[in-house]
Amino acid sequence: MPDLRPVAFVIGAMLAAFAAAMLLPLAVALAHDGPDWVGFAGAAGLTAFCGGGAMLAAYAPGLRLAPRQAFLLATSSWAVVAAFGALPFLLSPLGLDTADAFFESMSGLTTTGATVIVGLDDAPHGILLWRSLLQFIGGVGIVAVAIAVFPLLRIGGMQLFRLEFSEKTEKVMPRVAQAAIGIIVIYLVLAFVCGLLYWACGMSGFDALNHAMTTVATSGFSTSDRSFGKFDAPLLQAVATLFMLLGALSFVLYLRVWQSGLAPLRHDSQARVFLGAFVVAWGAVAAWLVLAEGRPALEALRLAGFNVASIVTTTGYMSEDWTEWGSFPVVLFFLLGFVGGCSGSTAGGMKMFRFQVLFQVGRAQLRHALLPSGVFPAKYNGKPITDAVAQSVLAFITLYGFSWALTAAALGLCGLDLVTALSGAAAAIGNIGPGLGDTIGPAGSYAPLPDSAKWVLAGAMLLGRLELITILVLFTRRFWRD
Repeated sequence: MPDLRPVAFVIGAMLAAFAAAMLLPLAVALAHDGPDWVGFAGAAGLTAFCGGGAMLAAYAPGLRLAPRQAFLLATSSWAVVAAFGALPFLLSPLGLDTADAFFESMSGLTTTGATVIVGLDDAPHGILLWRSLLQFIGGVGIVAVAIAVFPLLRIGGMQLFRLEFSEKTEKVMPRVAQAAIGIIVIYLVLAFVCGLLYWACGMSGFDALNHAMTTVATSGFSTSDRSFGKFDAPLLQAVATLFMLLGALSFVLYLRVWQSGLAPLRHDSQARVFLGAFVVAWGAVAAWLVLAEGRPALEALRLAGFNVASIVTTTGYMSEDWTEWGSFPVVLFFLLGFVGGCSGSTAGGMKMFRFQVLFQVGRAQLRHALLPSGVFPAKYNGKPITDAVAQSVLAFITLYGFSWALTAAALGLCGLDLVTALSGAAAAIGNIGPGLGDTIGPAGSYAPLPDSAKWVLAGAMLLGRLELITILVLFTRRFWRD
């Protein structure tokens, strides 16, 4: 058995910080005379007590995290924090049961954006802010894990970015801690500018604050059941489109831009391919809306740009129900959700670099089949792709497919129909939010699903957010051996 004291100590510290975060929605609830302040007070007190107790019980001089403990911490911390994050929902006047409260909390922390709460327009201000805050915390949390932990653990080809992080980033920030601070500063600046633009374009201050947090986190919680359909303003949709795309780019890339100007952005192949894919999908959907749906060209460009960005960045906002646009956009959006954003970003999905690696390896194999004696190295960003990286990427994509199929089968056992099960599994593992069908579609809600399906989906959200292998390795016997 690995030493669990370092894991318990770090989780305790996270819970203590989490309890402090609950004070902000508590203050908002008190300011608006909301009945949810009691739930926040109780949740903050219990979370602080448990976090402080874990820190005191586990503390010992010289605590260090080994790789096995890092795997265990990555999974257990998100599960434990999600459980405590569910307390304000469970203690609120919304009447959520345990499954609903945990589902909403896990959806927030993993930046999935699926919700079981109906009547958001009339929900207490404290609860609305807590939902957005969960996603804001989860967004920067997954960026930190993706940049600092996944490359060291060789998760799904993420070792490609170890050299980039250790060498290029440390030219800007000589210490890893300073690099983390730099990322947090960039994250906060993006959210501040986004919120300021929302407010300047007509949102109320409270709506601007909430949507700024969930836009930069590419997470999709809104203060209205109609999502962005509540704000029928082209300028607001343009701002949202821009900052969803910015949130889906690598935050390591932002550090490099901070150091060297815009040159790294032009030379980063993952960013170029991601933005190129967005432009192609944008044009295709806009053309469909003009030719097949008879929409005016400017309206088609606006609607297509916003909703394509929402899906490809796995944000999950909706300006209108795109499932009514016809078959082509629905199929395209379903496929784009699998791709997701860039590595080291807040977006979900399989990440663009894995498809680039897969394409390069496949092309090299085809060339080798035509000329067996030739040497055709597969490259990514101008560097050779090692066999270890290629195998890791192929293993990840295979596991992703199996996980999706097994989750869909489990949802079928829970009584869900084929479309809901397949799209719900994809939306949960990809941390997208909306699925397909009348129930969980972009205009629907996960509230009508049975509790068993909500537990399955909550587990799938965590599985996808932590890149599968981080969790699956815990179920191997070798992990628990000395």
